[in-house]
Amino acid sequence: MKKRDFISLHDWSAAEIAALLTDAAGLKAKRKARVPQALLSGKTLALIFEKPSLRTRVTFEAGMTQLGGHAIYLTPQDIRLGERETVADGARNLSRWVDGIVARTFRHQMVVELAEHASVPVINGLTDLLHPCQILAALLTIQEKRGDLTGCRMAFIGDGNNVANSWCTGAAKTGVHLTIACPKGYEPDPSILHEAREDAKGTGARIQILHDPTEAARGADVVYTDVWSSMGQEEERAKRLKVFQPFQVNRALVELARPDVIVMHCLPAHRGEEITDEVIEGPHSVVFEEAENRLHVQKALLVTLLTGRL
Repeated sequence: MKKRDFISLHDWSAAEIAALLTDAAGLKAKRKARVPQALLSGKTLALIFEKPSLRTRVTFEAGMTQLGGHAIYLTPQDIRLGERETVADGARNLSRWVDGIVARTFRHQMVVELAEHASVPVINGLTDLLHPCQILAALLTIQEKRGDLTGCRMAFIGDGNNVANSWCTGAAKTGVHLTIACPKGYEPDPSILHEAREDAKGTGARIQILHDPTEAARGADVVYTDVWSSMGQEEERAKRLKVFQPFQVNRALVELARPDVIVMHCLPAHRGEEITDEVIEGPHSVVFEEAENRLHVQKALLVTLLTGRL
């Protein structure tokens, strides 16, 4: 079987992403019904984490356990990849021992280098540039709540960060009409935006960037937000709090959307900053359903990459 990686949604076709979501829904149903899912018996997954994590670590470890496999968690202190030895050497060593690698890093290039030199599948668990696993979970959640993704109107309110970058591609691949509202100077990566708009030609998706959150939220089916200061941006926090204050997802903003709007957040949330308690605990919020779905989409991804089948 030819090795396949999951670095960006751009590398996967619309049909392949749809298949992953279908597989994830099937695995979720089996989990709820307590049907055994030992599809990865005897498989081992290495987790390379430079950043702390709740959802990514637990969902990949729990997913491997539920599928009959095993995960090994590696901190920067364990291996110091790129310092104690080169990324290429680390990739070639790990490839001799494990069946797959998940990397959660600061530099996107580190995940790219791992994929280039590893002979086993490499999954992007998050980088400063992209967060594709989160978008898979969000897409599954929207599909569950609203049905067909095509034509869904989504407003992303906040920073044009790694989640927004991956949303550009995820929307383009699935026909979601995406509007990102961010302060001037905080737009998504221009090259990713251009790439996504090229992808969107095949699905009819529309991707636009605005600087008015109320315009973006008006009539939206989905309102999505993320933290204003990501890991590694602590020094910018005070400035960002002032710049992003008009982009808070609060009741007034949500009321501009459709009456049946769903509100999403990839978590962790800074309550009272990018989103209010009233909204995250309110009737439109599906943030914890989205968090649960990280488990199911990643299980589908692991089965696909580590076995090539379901």
